[in-house]
Amino acid sequence: MTEIAYRLPQKRTLVTALPGPESVRIAERRRAAVAGGVGSSVPVYAADADGGVILDVDGNSLIDLGSGIAVTSVGASDPRVAAAVATQAARFTHTCFMVTPYEGYVAVAERLNALNPGDHEKRTVLFNSGAEAVENAIKVARLATGRDAVVAFDHAYHGRTNLTMALTAKSMPYKKDFGPFAPEVYRMPMSYPYRDAGVDGAAAARRAIDQMEKQLGADAVAAIIIEPIQGEGGFIVPAPGFLPALQEWANANGVVFIADEVQTGFARTGTWFACEDEGVAPDVITMAKGIAGGMPLSAITGRADLLDAVHPGGLGGTYGGNPVACAAALAALDTMTELDLPARARAIGERALPRLRALAGELDVIGDVRGRGAMLAIELVRPGTSEPDPELTKAVAAKALAAGVVVLTCGTYGNVIRLLPPLVIGDELLDDALTVLEAAVREAAA
Repeated sequence: MTEIAYRLPQKRTLVTALPGPESVRIAERRRAAVAGGVGSSVPVYAADADGGVILDVDGNSLIDLGSGIAVTSVGASDPRVAAAVATQAARFTHTCFMVTPYEGYVAVAERLNALNPGDHEKRTVLFNSGAEAVENAIKVARLATGRDAVVAFDHAYHGRTNLTMALTAKSMPYKKDFGPFAPEVYRMPMSYPYRDAGVDGAAAARRAIDQMEKQLGADAVAAIIIEPIQGEGGFIVPAPGFLPALQEWANANGVVFIADEVQTGFARTGTWFACEDEGVAPDVITMAKGIAGGMPLSAITGRADLLDAVHPGGLGGTYGGNPVACAAALAALDTMTELDLPARARAIGERALPRLRALAGELDVIGDVRGRGAMLAIELVRPGTSEPDPELTKAVAAKALAAGVVVLTCGTYGNVIRLLPPLVIGDELLDDALTVLEAAVREAAA
């Protein structure tokens, strides 16, 4: 990776217990001002961030292994992104692309068309959030096919809007008491190698396809939507062959194959998009998170015949493809390319996975270590079993935070520690974070 000049010292430093007094004061203000339904993973408040560190309001420097849930891949204050945002904001912050369009939107679409896998002609539409991208991908598929049924998978997470909640598998906290949900959504079994002993990718795909054919019929299915590596569901990496077999069936039956790359996209897994690992070129890809260096932007890119089939005005939104967010995206993509962040993600995985696997060999509370590139996870279980242990998982995350490392939890069973470091994190800082995490697991397991 090209040498990076960081703005903040890239080191873990604690000057108070966590949360510190200023974070506690802000939390007290929050209770009187912010709706209780909004949760936060950690009780400290950020004041600055750069590279692989977050500086809190009390002066503590924490190592960031979350990247704002895979958003700040180029860092939370990449100089190129910050400069692009300032320049564009000084010119105009909004005109609405549907009213007075601007070149930045077109330039982002051109870049995404070129980056997305497949040699087919492509078109792109820009939105604000991952959930919006998913909703619009489903709209495109239903219009193009004239069918209604949409297939999602066990452990899936696709968003918090009504349709995306229907697609999401986990009830608490995402769906509980928020129904009824959008109809014509059907759930099929996912390939989950750790909990699918002896079921390879081809067999797992056949299982899902058999259920689709028996329960729905191929001619009723508008779309299959799947995360190439599941995110909130537990960083589940399907067995090799699972995704290609699903895509082959979809193509043979006129079903739109949608890859939800909101969390896996933009170099996170060691390629620009996770589906490229097995040579899968989806009909439509949904994107967000890492796309714009932290600015709100999302997109769908797909086959030209699908997206051009939609009538004018059928896609869009007031803020979709905001000019400041587009400027940030172009800058972030330049940084990803210049620093070769796909290669950096692979290097992060090569550095972290051997340590995590060695820890798993030492402790019987680690049921599985998995992931690709800089999207890594350890699944925690009760000793000597495969029974999920969410209490241990919470304890590990708390102990890591107390020592100055931010990690996130996830999984259908709440028993997965996920690692999503900024792709610009340095080796020394990453090594320190892994040492803290190892100690946290050992201490919590004792």
